[in-house]
Amino acid sequence: MSFFKKLKEKFVQEPMEKAIEESMEKKEEKGPVTPEPEETVEEAELLEGETEVQEAEEALEEPDLPNEPDAEAQQPESEEETQPKEANIASKFKMGLTKTRNSFTSKINDLVARYRTVDEDFFEELEEVLISADVGVNAVMEMIDELEMEVKRRNIKDTQQVKEVISEKLVELYYGDEDKGAVEELQTNTDGLTIYLFVGVNGVGKTTTIGKLAHQLKSEGKKVTLAAGDTFRAGAIDQLDEWGKRAGVHVIKHSEGSDPAAVIYDGIQSAKSKQADVLICDTAGRLQNKVNLMNELSKVKRVIEREVPGAPHEVLLVLDATTGQNAMSQAKTFSEATDVSGIVLTKLDGTAKGGIVLAIRNELEIPVKLVGLGEKVSDLETFDAHAFVYGLFADMIEEQTEEE
Repeated sequence: MSFFKKLKEKFVQEPMEKAIEESMEKKEEKGPVTPEPEETVEEAELLEGETEVQEAEEALEEPDLPNEPDAEAQQPESEEETQPKEANIASKFKMGLTKTRNSFTSKINDLVARYRTVDEDFFEELEEVLISADVGVNAVMEMIDELEMEVKRRNIKDTQQVKEVISEKLVELYYGDEDKGAVEELQTNTDGLTIYLFVGVNGVGKTTTIGKLAHQLKSEGKKVTLAAGDTFRAGAIDQLDEWGKRAGVHVIKHSEGSDPAAVIYDGIQSAKSKQADVLICDTAGRLQNKVNLMNELSKVKRVIEREVPGAPHEVLLVLDATTGQNAMSQAKTFSEATDVSGIVLTKLDGTAKGGIVLAIRNELEIPVKLVGLGEKVSDLETFDAHAFVYGLFADMIEEQTEEE
């Protein structure tokens, strides 16, 4: 089976078929709907008159009470809840990667249209296309070498067939020698409090990401506490506090300029006393003085390790996808300052250079754990390289399956 067909089946056909089956099962469980007997005009008028008299009598007997919203109106069933998870993820990655796909796919299609055979010139131009998508020079060189070998091995002559091989190699480039089916979920502590430490420069969407994650964890039934450890940036504490109110979670905060380690310590004690499941810690994002940053993060981490052995369970570096290669230099700096275990890539929907995901994974060997695919609270998604490649090649995949 072709790689494009596998992606189509995994993210579109199977989930949608499953949804149809579940819908049919629900209808069968409910049984046939018995139609109500039709009323005559005279019966309807008589019934209406009786209802008016009854309402008038009830109004005299009962005091006025505030109208309560209908239970169904309070909890509308969203489309996201009714759709199967895999189909939902596929549609989110497809929508979120629209800018990258439009740029990347158009260049690939243009390249394929101009070359009838796969030769050295074709690979040279393909190299430029991949670099322009911010896949990273080292990653591109490695990928082109493997692509040339694969094309020779399969004896591919037609440039149209190369599209599919490119998509396969992008997934392999991300996962390397690891299990290609694995999706890197956030680590959790099964024996008690889970602590996530967020790091990153100002303006990358760190506080917003913390708020979105808190909201999602709360909706999963987890008890969440936030610690406002960014005491350096003006307004950071108030911003996190506002997100705490929106998500309905407790926020531990001190005054501006306080010792961040003290805030985190109080956050841990509060989370323990309230028997919280997760504590999410914000930190300052200044890079002007790297020595101060490293000392501050080291101190915060020591406090966490002392109070909760084995924590933090994730050190998540938040990067802005729209900054491209600049995000790479930030990642290197923070990796030196603390042991970053995962990347959160925000604003992926706002860039045409989504290939930065692959560059980070390939050059820094740090997995991308979460990606921001929009502005809504629900647009923070666990990263899946297969769903990423589907989003990148969705148009091509649909074209090919239509032809078949």
